[in-house]
Amino acid sequence: MTPEDIAALVEEQRKYFKRGATLEASFRRRQLERLRGMLRSNQDRIQEAVYEDLRKPPFEMFASEIALLLAEVDYALKRLACWTSPTKVPAPRAFFGADCRVYPEPYGVALIMSPWNYPFVLLFAPLIGAMAAGNCSVLKPSEISSHSAYVISELVSETFDPRYIAAVEGGMEVNLPLLEQEFDYIFFTGGTAVGREVMKAAAEHLTPITLELGGKSPCIVDECTRLRYAARRIAFGKWLNAGQTCIAPDYLLVHRDVKARLLEELKHAVRSFYGTDPRHSRHYARIIDSRHFERLSRLLEEGDIVIGGESDASDLYIAPTVIDEPGWDSLAMREEIFGPILPVLAYGDLDEAIEAVNSRPKPLALYFFSPDKEKQGRILRETSAGGACINTTMLQESTQTLPFGGVGNSGMGSYHGRHSFDTFTHYKGVLDQRLPLDMVLRPPYPDSRAVNRVLQRLLLSGRKCRS
Repeated sequence: MTPEDIAALVEEQRKYFKRGATLEASFRRRQLERLRGMLRSNQDRIQEAVYEDLRKPPFEMFASEIALLLAEVDYALKRLACWTSPTKVPAPRAFFGADCRVYPEPYGVALIMSPWNYPFVLLFAPLIGAMAAGNCSVLKPSEISSHSAYVISELVSETFDPRYIAAVEGGMEVNLPLLEQEFDYIFFTGGTAVGREVMKAAAEHLTPITLELGGKSPCIVDECTRLRYAARRIAFGKWLNAGQTCIAPDYLLVHRDVKARLLEELKHAVRSFYGTDPRHSRHYARIIDSRHFERLSRLLEEGDIVIGGESDASDLYIAPTVIDEPGWDSLAMREEIFGPILPVLAYGDLDEAIEAVNSRPKPLALYFFSPDKEKQGRILRETSAGGACINTTMLQESTQTLPFGGVGNSGMGSYHGRHSFDTFTHYKGVLDQRLPLDMVLRPPYPDSRAVNRVLQRLLLSGRKCRS
């Protein structure tokens, strides 16, 4: 699309929104049902596209893309009537006779930009919130996962009126014109560097924004952990999608007393998941493209490789790899890995591990393995991350009742379930003064000190209410 085409598309969506078609809850319900039907009836097309881009195993693709989206749609449909209804809230006593309500209303036209690593779920999951809230949306899938972007564009054009929802394919030649438009909300998922540029563009129009970014998510393992279970859960989280997951454990901090044993258990877990040579496993994905392959290959040059390390540029294959003690100043510990390479470092006591995490930018996720409730509490109180898991990995992202989002460098805002609806909704406070009776709160004010004291007490008096 040309910049002129993009401007025209946004203007058509704005006109359509102003007509009020998206405001009715019945309209939103029908459109969410159409999205659900689209996902169910096109699973094969979606699976083939993701396989072409990432060689993602079919069941892994279904579990991490289709199943999550269907769960999100069903969750929204069951609660849509409640979410869209005005909520009555208490009025102060001083405003006797007033009726206070909170009205949820859509922002208008939203831009949703998604990355390549989970091309369907990271685009359509926020879209579900935008649709439930009553917005029109322009979708921008990543051009890097080109097969998925093509199928997304086809499915969206087949399913929705482009004045309501439209997908735009392309790279920087469409990203820049899109960001020049005056959207009412922008939802971006991707890297921190690009997130900064998106935020700058949003600031030009004072557009509210959600940034779902990344960072180096730590995984801490204490000396009392059941190492076999921990190793399997870490291996699942790290090597799902060949490590190309924003909330994958980026590095391990392991108590020095159990590090050697955990490394052995990780070897067993890799062998159990992918066989003796993961290159030939049907359950292991590939790197997205040669540029990312070359970037990851440079990380293999530092530290002691104790698991994996094999690679094949012609097949975009990098084995599940563990690097022992690469050093905090190594390249693998300075940048987000976003691939199947896992650095492991030892710590002596929990204070040391907490200090190591807190001395770095706030991560998108934090994982802690320990049966000790006191230590679990310390980790949750004394560190900051977008989300966390205790004694497992990744599952916080798959739960509709939990907000998913970053903090600091790892992003701002959250979504999933009700939190997606809230993200794309402006909550308008309305006070309705129904009775003709007015309290004496306007000029001319009473001269009597006694009356003034009564009125002051009235203004300062509160009412017990539920938030």
